[in-house]
Amino acid sequence: MLAGAAGTLAMDALLYLRYRRGGGDEGFVPWETAASLRDWKDAPAPAQVGRRLVEGLFQREVGPRSARSANNATHWAYGMLAGAQYGLVAGSLARPRIGYGIPLGAGLWGTGYAVLPAAGLYRPITEYDRATLAKDLGAHLLYGLTTAAVFAVLRAGCSSRRADRAPGRGPGAR
Repeated sequence: MLAGAAGTLAMDALLYLRYRRGGGDEGFVPWETAASLRDWKDAPAPAQVGRRLVEGLFQREVGPRSARSANNATHWAYGMLAGAQYGLVAGSLARPRIGYGIPLGAGLWGTGYAVLPAAGLYRPITEYDRATLAKDLGAHLLYGLTTAAVFAVLRAGCSSRRADRAPGRGPGAR
């Protein structure tokens, strides 16, 4: 999950850089946490997904003041859970490679453009121009590569600590 959080932060940093280059002037933390989001009318897809999950599960309406927290919780939970799923698969391999982040990112990108239009939250993929799709794909590839790289570092650290604790390898061993 930590690798997925790092991937989410990397992707968001890229999206924020694009936002600033496009003339946006909000600071990173207010932008990242959707500080200006006040209701469901302008809420992005993560908020809408979170709203549907809560309303469907608990069978109660979620008020407009919850749009911001729903957006943040869903966005970060999705990124971390995708990272956890990656970790389960990559962790079962003898030598997971950072390049495996490419299909992870591309798969998440493609899944979004398959599921979100079906849910009525995105337009069909054919209605987006190539530049928009390419930018979005690039951000998802960064997510995947960062997630895979952080997973590899964490796994290597865990492996070296396990080796240090192996019988005959501890303090005082000859």
